[in-house]
Amino acid sequence: MKFGYFTLSDNRYDNNARSVEQFMADIIVEAVHADRLGMHSVWIGEHHFNRRGSIPCPSVMLAHIAAQAPNVRLAPAVVVLPIHNPVHVAEEWATLDRLSGGRVDFATGRGYDGFEYAPFGADFMKSAEMFDEGCELLWRCWTERGPFSFSGQFYKCDGIEVFPKPLQQPFLPHIACFSSYSMEIAARRGWPIVFAPFASAVVFGSLKNAVAAYRDACAKHGTTPQRAVCSYFIHIGGKPAEIEYGRDHLFQYFDHSGMRPPKSAVGTPPPQLPPTMQYYLKVRDWVMDVRNKQLDDGCILLGSPQQIVDSLGRIAEAGLDEVILYFNHGLKPHRVVMEQMERFMADVAPAFARPLAAAK
Repeated sequence: MKFGYFTLSDNRYDNNARSVEQFMADIIVEAVHADRLGMHSVWIGEHHFNRRGSIPCPSVMLAHIAAQAPNVRLAPAVVVLPIHNPVHVAEEWATLDRLSGGRVDFATGRGYDGFEYAPFGADFMKSAEMFDEGCELLWRCWTERGPFSFSGQFYKCDGIEVFPKPLQQPFLPHIACFSSYSMEIAARRGWPIVFAPFASAVVFGSLKNAVAAYRDACAKHGTTPQRAVCSYFIHIGGKPAEIEYGRDHLFQYFDHSGMRPPKSAVGTPPPQLPPTMQYYLKVRDWVMDVRNKQLDDGCILLGSPQQIVDSLGRIAEAGLDEVILYFNHGLKPHRVVMEQMERFMADVAPAFARPLAAAK
């Protein structure tokens, strides 16, 4: 099982002295540190207006990181496709794949925040249909070997030929999956998939069930299942004070990242959602009650190195190929994040440098 560095760049906190610009600089240092430590990948989220994260252009960040970190895979987490023109997305990420020597793990999804849609003129209520059609156009941009035309409900182009093509062939997009709808898109096309464990538990019952559902969907469509990736909040430390520190920063994330409605919204009607996103009401309810839940490996990797090894062993057995680790959530200091990354690679990752059965 492989391990990567992951951030959504959450920076919207009360009395936060850290500027967005400083956090971006910290993330670059952390990403280069991940490369030097031997991590497999760096995943940078896309969010707008500092609501759920503070980096709007993961491709620009990753291009900068690629020049300083020659080994890690480079991935957005994820490109919110319906708020972009898929042709531009295809050009942008194929260019980065070329410039980085074929190191991009492209990932896309439809997001879950209607506020991020409106300023770009995208219809949140039709996000699912836009995403499905956008994936088709994206794929044609990367695979058509001559001029082609496209005429859909949302996107139209006539006689275009898109360059450059990705260096990697085939260049399979990873699909971020909170829902069965997105899972079907990945399975129908035979593309890799990315899960958030807490959302998988809410929607599918468990991360293991989500992986099984993806494989069943691939079998239904006659495609070969590709790799499955999941993200995890993490804090290493077995002492009571360390565990409490990890819990507190997770609660800070859920309280302020935009995943949890503010206290002023309690008792108000839930937001209007597209028909294919009704599952998100369950996710919202889960987040509202997170303080009363047991914080196990359905949500966060928390505890001593051996406890985290044990959790990751169960995750590997569930069928995950890579775990991307969210060290810098909840306003954790940069120094602590760097130390946590070092501790993970020294005390946890070596258990997975050999077959799982031997690691136990």
